[in-house]
Amino acid sequence: MISTAVKKSVQAFKPMPKFELPDYTQKPAIPIRHIAVGFDGKEIDFAFYMNNQFASTFFATLSVFLTYGEDLVIETARYHRDFVKDPLLKQRVTSLIGQEAIHSKLHNEFNDAIAHEAVNFPVKLYRFLGEKFFDNIFLKFPQPLKLSMMAGIEHFTAVLAEYMMKHEKNFYYSNDAKTRAMWMWHMLEESEHKDIAYDVYQLLNGNYALRAAGFFIAFGTILGLIPFSTLFVPVLRQPKDLVTRKFWKDAKRGVALIFSPNDGVFGSTMGQIFDYLRRDFHPNDHDTSEYLEYYKEKLLKEGGAIAPYLVKVFTPALRS
Repeated sequence: MISTAVKKSVQAFKPMPKFELPDYTQKPAIPIRHIAVGFDGKEIDFAFYMNNQFASTFFATLSVFLTYGEDLVIETARYHRDFVKDPLLKQRVTSLIGQEAIHSKLHNEFNDAIAHEAVNFPVKLYRFLGEKFFDNIFLKFPQPLKLSMMAGIEHFTAVLAEYMMKHEKNFYYSNDAKTRAMWMWHMLEESEHKDIAYDVYQLLNGNYALRAAGFFIAFGTILGLIPFSTLFVPVLRQPKDLVTRKFWKDAKRGVALIFSPNDGVFGSTMGQIFDYLRRDFHPNDHDTSEYLEYYKEKLLKEGGAIAPYLVKVFTPALRS
């Protein structure tokens, strides 16, 4: 019923293909990096994000649900890749698909690890809910809306990536090198491919109202569903902690770390998030090229946070 109503509504958002493609010859090709970390639940620091369990719980919840968002991006990108005629953009779409597939794989391995009794995160329950939610709602949306959602989701991950690249120290409060490597690698690649989904949307559809609709769905999911689900984790993990002063002090600080308008992950970036609704917006309006070069040098070279886990790097071939 919901999907039928959505399909009828989306029909009103007619494509407006007037988008001029950027000069992709001036952009470096995007590689696909195979990463093997080998998570162990007994070694994971559940307060890895700035020594705060509540904020770390938010990221763990995000990790579980984002695998479904990545699967939506992969399915949508594969479907629309055949409609892209520019070989360089098509190559970039293939890179997006490859990077997101490995993100999903590694996060699922991390999620398996935090399901261990040493952490006791409710992964099985949240996977069940995530699968039902995405399979019965989002994946049944018509392709134009899924394309808009893909662009919206990638905007949120780009904003998150930029925040994290500007706050490098936030990853070094813990000695959990594997969790640090996963998130820093993920943020690097999200920033690396942040314009691809948007360019494909603008090329193949370009309707502003539909773009805004995809944004608000992504907004409700990432800043509604994830925080709401995070609230229940302490009840499910360690309910006895809820009667301690320490828990509530940690929770208050954790909420501020994520949502404070001063320096919170999403609270302080709300202006950049809503910048997406500017009609002439483009992801590259927020230039992160210097951060990308810095982190490629810092993380991928010998001794870098990602280097010990890097297995293989390749760039997809150009295809017409």
